[in-house]
Amino acid sequence: MKPILPLALALAAVLPTAHAAQAGDWEVKLGVHAVDPKSDNGTLAGGALKTDVGSSVRPTISLEYRITPNLGVEVLGALPFQHDVRLDGAKAASVKQLPPTVSLQWHFLPDGRIDPFVGLGLNYTRFFSIDEKGPLAGTRLDLDDSWGVAAHAGVAFALADRWSLTTDVRWIRIRTDAKVDGAKVGTVDIDPLVYGLAVGYRF
Repeated sequence: MKPILPLALALAAVLPTAHAAQAGDWEVKLGVHAVDPKSDNGTLAGGALKTDVGSSVRPTISLEYRITPNLGVEVLGALPFQHDVRLDGAKAASVKQLPPTVSLQWHFLPDGRIDPFVGLGLNYTRFFSIDEKGPLAGTRLDLDDSWGVAAHAGVAFALADRWSLTTDVRWIRIRTDAKVDGAKVGTVDIDPLVYGLAVGYRF
């Protein structure tokens, strides 16, 4: 932890003066994020098959509206993420998903050159374009849509006037019932961390 404080102080010294956020401001952010599912994704077929969901990286876009300088509402979107699904180590499917998320954000230093923030919101995840392979070849795999809470934290660094660079991480509760040929075979617990970088412009 000791080397981090001097680095943060040095970064703060060279950052430009921030344009203070105001109520009514909008900010759009373009970035790249990784969806990294937790290590234990559950089992299917009554515990017989261990499930593993792979990670995915895609471009993202978010839009935030400031209700007050400190309080904002953000909507996160992305190009479809694609994940490999393995059963007992064998690749069984690839699946795409879209995870739009709406969050209420609290900015601690809205007029600062470094602005840490936290947020809490709701995620909706839709699964589609499922390609069955290996042990699931010749079957039809369906994954139900998921609704869940999403927690958010990050830091925004002022770059120039209204421009910023943000690094952030989310934890999202994503759980889906899996069906093979119409019969439920279990629940997949994805619950990923979503982390990345984005460049923002406030207007």
